[in-house]
Amino acid sequence: MAALPASAMPPVAPAYEWRLPRGFPTPFVPADNPMSAAKVELGRRLFFETRLSSTGRYSCASCHDPARSYSDGRALAVGATGATLARSAMALVNVAYNLSYGWQQPAVGTLEAQMRQPLLNRHPVEIGLGGRERQVLSALRADVNYPPLFVAAFGGGPSVARIIKAIAAFERTLIFGHSAFDAYVFAGEHAALSASAKRGMGLFFSHRLGCAGCHAGFNFSGNWRDSSGATGQASFADEGLGVGPVRVPTLRNIAITAPYMHDGRFATLDAVFDHYQHVGCRHREPRLKCFTLISGEREELKAFLASLTDRDLRLPAAAK
Repeated sequence: MAALPASAMPPVAPAYEWRLPRGFPTPFVPADNPMSAAKVELGRRLFFETRLSSTGRYSCASCHDPARSYSDGRALAVGATGATLARSAMALVNVAYNLSYGWQQPAVGTLEAQMRQPLLNRHPVEIGLGGRERQVLSALRADVNYPPLFVAAFGGGPSVARIIKAIAAFERTLIFGHSAFDAYVFAGEHAALSASAKRGMGLFFSHRLGCAGCHAGFNFSGNWRDSSGATGQASFADEGLGVGPVRVPTLRNIAITAPYMHDGRFATLDAVFDHYQHVGCRHREPRLKCFTLISGEREELKAFLASLTDRDLRLPAAAK
């Protein structure tokens, strides 16, 4: 069989250009969903697209607000119909490096697999696309803006599979690494952290408190996966609240993602500190330590955690 002439070959999309913070590895990308600028742009629009929802007033961003580090500020997430869900909405900051997704779903190992749940679930309804696929796809095809975006990203028109892949590609670009901590550690700016924050960092990484036993790595969420592979198994730990092991969430931007824990039961970091001082002494999780914060240490620990807040939450590193 004769080879096609060069003029008849489909154009090869240029490799996606990652713009990563200093010290951050290149994210893992599934072979069946390569990155492209066109796909990311389509995914960005779909992330904020309310027509995907059953009410026409809800989008991915309704639970993952950029101003809140792509979380929602609620104790428990709320779906498109107004129904309260069983867990809080996890922040999507640096989600590209996750080994698993959701609070207690270690088998869900890609953003593409995770996306099917909020998009298509019927019990409970989150976005509410399930059962309305034909109607939604017709609306996207009739919109003058979307068909060219789908063609540029995938070479064809709208489909549910392409919606999922585009949103996943966009979510992989939500990489934040321009905090005071990053300036101190990765850029050598010694004045980026206050003396109080530096003492808090010492407490955080101390054996006595043991915070880094779970919240390890550059994303403060334990093991991760990048283009070179995984550093280990997904990090889960028993937080001492009677539900068994839950995925260790990132602490990046923690100062603006209250309330805390899988069910949002703690409104403040002080309440979180109180909980871990108590539960650590009961040895429910071997990585938890029995400790007491003495005078001044609470404020120092909070100063360090505040240093993990990105300096510009409006834009991920990939867009800066």
